[in-house]
Amino acid sequence: MEKEQIALNPKGVVIIGVFFTSFSSILVRLSTAPPLVIATYRLGFTVLLLVPAFVRSRRREAGWLKRDVLLLCLASGAFLALHFLTWFVSLRHTSVAASTILVNTHPVIIVIGSIVLLKERISRRALLFIGMTLAGSIVISLGDWSRGGRSLYGDLMALAGALFVSGYILIGRVVRKKVSLPLYTFTVYGTSTAILLLLDLITGTPLFPYTPREMLIFFTLALVCTIGGHTLFNWALRYVEPAFVSTAILGEPIFASLLALLVFGEVPAPNVPLGGLLVMAGIFFFIRATQIRKAG
Repeated sequence: MEKEQIALNPKGVVIIGVFFTSFSSILVRLSTAPPLVIATYRLGFTVLLLVPAFVRSRRREAGWLKRDVLLLCLASGAFLALHFLTWFVSLRHTSVAASTILVNTHPVIIVIGSIVLLKERISRRALLFIGMTLAGSIVISLGDWSRGGRSLYGDLMALAGALFVSGYILIGRVVRKKVSLPLYTFTVYGTSTAILLLLDLITGTPLFPYTPREMLIFFTLALVCTIGGHTLFNWALRYVEPAFVSTAILGEPIFASLLALLVFGEVPAPNVPLGGLLVMAGIFFFIRATQIRKAG
């Protein structure tokens, strides 16, 4: 495992990563390609961009991943592939605001997963805030139900994306303490790309031809949102608590909703800001409650 020099403030890096990831939903909306194709190219380009860093890392490191760590990386890659696929489908069916709010309910899932795996007890206050988060999700989904099943389907896909990204982040907590960033990200993103290519083959989804405009969108997703977002989060997980990363990511729906308003003129339905406020407040106070309990 490499000895990294911390030249930057890890928490500041996380905030930068949140800003970059906020462009993801906008770029996906701008693309006319199928969600599966967008996800495949995004991760495929990411792997190509990481090749130089991976090669340099392999020259410094001896050996390869141990079997148990490799299996975890493969599982992480599978979760990431499914996260992108379900979330991109969501953005085709519901608003940017609703989709980004619901996909970012993953902090609650992550903390619950940590509690279950570590056999920790959960306080009544934390349960109350989980209830607040669920209530906010219901407000969003019920409002979308009244607008039609298409929006509700998008909401459900966003929640599925939250579940899958939770597995990806939880595994990253464990593996990033044992594996260098280049090796971890190259293995995980490579696995995701392979899984998505297999799904393209199974479903008969064509990977070409696509216009230069589409290819530019795919590349920007890889460079700005994955390298500038997810990879920064993976780097920071070695130095900051996952709870901080999860809390900071709550800024993504705000940035993304503002961008959607500017780019598409998309004004969320009244239920979305109300439900979103409940979701984000519930997540924020839930994380604080679990941190206080752990410290006590």
